[in-house]
Amino acid sequence: MKNSYARRFFKAASLGLILFFSIIPLQASPTSKSVTEEDKGSSKKEEIKAYIKHHLQDSYDFSLFSYTSADGKHHYVGIPLPVILWDEGLQIFSSSKLHHGDAVAQVGQNYYKLYHGKIYKTDAAGTIQYDADHHPTNTKPFDLSITKGVVSMIATCLLMFFLFRSLAQSYSKNRGIPTGVGRFFEPIVLYIRDDIARPNIGEKHYQKYMGFLLTVFFFIWFLNIFGLTPLGINVTGNIAVTFGLALLTFLITNLTGTKDYWLHIFDPLGNSMPWIAKAPLYVILIPIEVLGIFIKPFSLLIRLYANMQAGHIVLMSLIGLMFIFKNWIGSPLSFGLAFAISLIEVLVALLQAYIFTMLSALYFGFASEEHEH
Repeated sequence: MKNSYARRFFKAASLGLILFFSIIPLQASPTSKSVTEEDKGSSKKEEIKAYIKHHLQDSYDFSLFSYTSADGKHHYVGIPLPVILWDEGLQIFSSSKLHHGDAVAQVGQNYYKLYHGKIYKTDAAGTIQYDADHHPTNTKPFDLSITKGVVSMIATCLLMFFLFRSLAQSYSKNRGIPTGVGRFFEPIVLYIRDDIARPNIGEKHYQKYMGFLLTVFFFIWFLNIFGLTPLGINVTGNIAVTFGLALLTFLITNLTGTKDYWLHIFDPLGNSMPWIAKAPLYVILIPIEVLGIFIKPFSLLIRLYANMQAGHIVLMSLIGLMFIFKNWIGSPLSFGLAFAISLIEVLVALLQAYIFTMLSALYFGFASEEHEH
């Protein structure tokens, strides 16, 4: 009984404290804000929006943090990366010369400026010219720069190479028994083989697709995990990356497609009815089947891109709310929600890699299907 009363008292006291501390800032704030306070709130929201937009985009450096000095200037602290441009020859310089778009980089007799995430060729003053639709008309050099997204993909590839190389060596030394970190990854490899590749592709053809399925699964998974680090990496939230991955699935599916796969596309009804009866139906069925060839990889790239992009937007928005609420209940609530979303994003990172791999295996199974005639 005493414990029951103590729990009730603790709950009531906790609720009272939460309501008390949440009401204090409401009472302390005036009923009508002044113009200056409204401007401050609006500028804070715009700053958060700009920060989220900057986080979602690829960049030419790794930004660790930023601060505003006493003179009102905004300073960035990070790791610059090499900018590689082809403009009347190869132009290589450090991204620190661009100062996040606040400065003009001079390379020889050429001048370059970063504007809305892209590098344009300008004059010494960094003038950007526009057309009637307010689109920049400056020359845009061919960009081969090593951005943070490229560095992340290279790091992921090296990590996978050394990780699975050590796993293969432990297999050979211990007669198929993994050691160390291989004990964690072996069940995942076996799951992809036994529960994804074999059931969807078939016992006869699954082995030739295993290399791609394993690679794309761990590549997407590791990149998604890197996206949750404080470095601000959002590789799988870049539609160009997901397009490249979906394009590989598209090429492998159609280049390895069997005769039965193509017959199913251009003769979906088979010998079930004579050609005279099938011809009117094929006017509708064949275009749908051909369109499905392109819709399948398109769904792959959009699903991965949209889910990872949305996750980052929600997470960064919840973190930004802590700087807008500024009270005893709003900020802790935003922090708790951001923490919960972060945990969910860890599961989403794995889930999206699984879905991409599963659907790729399903498409490979369609491509390798064979029927007895």
